[in-house]
Amino acid sequence: MKIVGAIIAGGQSSRMGGTEKAFLKLSGKTIMDLVVGRFDQQVDGLFINSNGDPRRFSEIGVDIVPDHFTRVTTPLAGLHACLRHAKDADYLVTVPSDTPFLPIDLAARLVGKAKESRAAIAHSAGQDHYIIGAWTTDLLTDIEDAIQRDGLLRVKDWVQRVSAATVTWPHMPHDPFFNVNTPEDLKMAARIVSAGS
Repeated sequence: MKIVGAIIAGGQSSRMGGTEKAFLKLSGKTIMDLVVGRFDQQVDGLFINSNGDPRRFSEIGVDIVPDHFTRVTTPLAGLHACLRHAKDADYLVTVPSDTPFLPIDLAARLVGKAKESRAAIAHSAGQDHYIIGAWTTDLLTDIEDAIQRDGLLRVKDWVQRVSAATVTWPHMPHDPFFNVNTPEDLKMAARIVSAGS
């Protein structure tokens, strides 16, 4: 069984004044470095989904996969590109690039559930995390139909369409899916690091 991981580095970082969230620093490391460090060990291969100049990720040393459906401006395009790139694997596990505290059992638990339901997403603190999920790669045809034929735009809608299961993580002492969107979030993340993540 082959499990491939993808980090989806989309979004405009508008609430960060245009600074790309993946390159913000916590304790001397970029958020992307922290995501890679916690995620890479859980999968058999890793790549990044991102548009724009791929050279900005050159130090990470993984494939950079742009969106295929460029007219779709939501993360669903990124998820499609990831499934398309990972089609030779059995499972794809996806995470965003702004979640520095990912649990180390993320892939194992999500894939374990996806074996039963074809798709599974993470859940914590009463919230579904639609882009943090495990997907059987044969869902590629379905996501292409959803986008091209049915005009779906939101990941949430496709997750519901494929009846993805949920896997819940505890959110204390901090939410493992805390994501950094604002300068205030970055300060909060720094406090979590100081307290020992």
